[in-house]
Parts: sequence; C-alpha cells; structure tokens
Amino acid sequence: MQPMQHQMMGYDRAITMFSPDGRLLQVEYAKKTVQLGNTAIGIVCKDGVLLVTDKRVVDKLVVADAVEKIWQIDEHMMATAAGILSDARVLVERAQEKAAGYQITYESPIDILSIVKDIGNLAQYCTQSGGLRPFGVSLLIAGVDAEGRKLFQTDPTGVYNQWKATVIGEGEEDIQQILHKEYREDMTVEEGLKLAVTSLRKFLGEAFELSRVDAACIREDKKVMERVSKERIAKLVR
Repeated sequence: MQPMQHQMMGYDRAITMFSPDGRLLQVEYAKKTVQLGNTAIGIVCKDGVLLVTDKRVVDKLVVADAVEKIWQIDEHMMATAAGILSDARVLVERAQEKAAGYQITYESPIDILSIVKDIGNLAQYCTQSGGLRPFGVSLLIAGVDAEGRKLFQTDPTGVYNQWKATVIGEGEEDIQQILHKEYREDMTVEEGLKLAVTSLRKFLGEAFELSRVDAACIREDKKVMERVSKERIAKLVR
C-alpha cells in the first residue's frame, strides 16, 4: 500500500493508529523532519569527544554568534540536534534538570547513559499516547563519564544507539560515507575536528561559511565542555 493511500484512509491521523502493514506514520513523519534538519556530526576521539553542527544561518541580518546549536547538559556532557529545535530545547532542559538533581542528591556527576535513557523513554511515550505527537528531533549526546568517552544518538521512536562517529540531519548519507572512510579510533580531538569540519564543508560546498559552524569538545583529561573558536576552525579548513 502506497503512503498516499495510507493518508487517504486516515492512518496518519492519530499517533496510536497502526497502518495495516504495521507502521506508525506520524513517527515516520517525525523521522523525515530529522532528515531535513541542520547537519550535526559527533565523533569519539582517543583523547575526548566532539560535536560539530551547521547553524544554518541563511539571513545576513541574523546575529550568527547568538545562534546556539550545541548545549551543555552538565560540565562533562553536551548535546546537539537535528529537526525541530524547539523540541530539542525541551529535551535538553529536561536533561539539564536531571543532571543537576543527580549532582545535588549524590554529589557526583550523572552517567551519560542515564540521561540518554530518560530522553529515550519520554520520546517512546510520545509514540503510544493519544493527544500527543512524537518529538520531531534526534539528539547527539556526547561526554566523558566514569566509564570513558561516549557518543549516543536518540531518535523520535525512543531508540538510542552508541556510536564511534555519526551524523544526523541534512546530508546524513553523504557525510556518513566520509566518516566510514576516514574515521580512525586513534584520532585526536584536533584531527576529529578537522574531519568533521571538512566533511561539512564538502557537503555544503559554496554555501559553507565559518559563521555557520558551531563546534565544541570535551577532553578526557579535563571533562569540561569547551567551545571551539572561529579562529581555530578557520585554521582547520585552510
């Protein structure tokens, strides 16, 4: 049965309604929204983790430096997203509150998997409850906890996976091919930044501008999120 037939028969009108071939169409629409979102890349390196994302600032009147696409969840953990960024903000704020509450209660930083599971559980709940819609966003959550360097991806279904390197959003297939060819587990953060930024540059082509790039890293020895300056990014793409 074709997608248009599904729509005409009303199988996409409620999140709780399965189509005859076992699909939740609103969840599939949410995943499509992610594919059309801004590009976001995550890489685990031998000395830390990093996130690089396209701010997608296309209007010259927008103050590019005021556009934030990488958020700090805790000192040792950060996130970026592709899809509906207002949805991402709600999930990130929830994660920040959970991390802060854990720190106050146990006087130690929360592990990254606990944050990922909580976000995944909420996303999954929104696929089975009437009157709700799925979160139209995928998150990349990266950090360094007691178990080491980690990178996770969540999606609108509530599924999450741990990755060595991955990309979400526009250009996912093209950039993932580059990562498969050029990623190495022994890469340093600097080498990983260069790979991520040059991959983004290849995909964007003539549309690439430094003002569109947002990047941050967490080094394993410091366990603190550091934003990457535009000057440092400029040196990587020379």
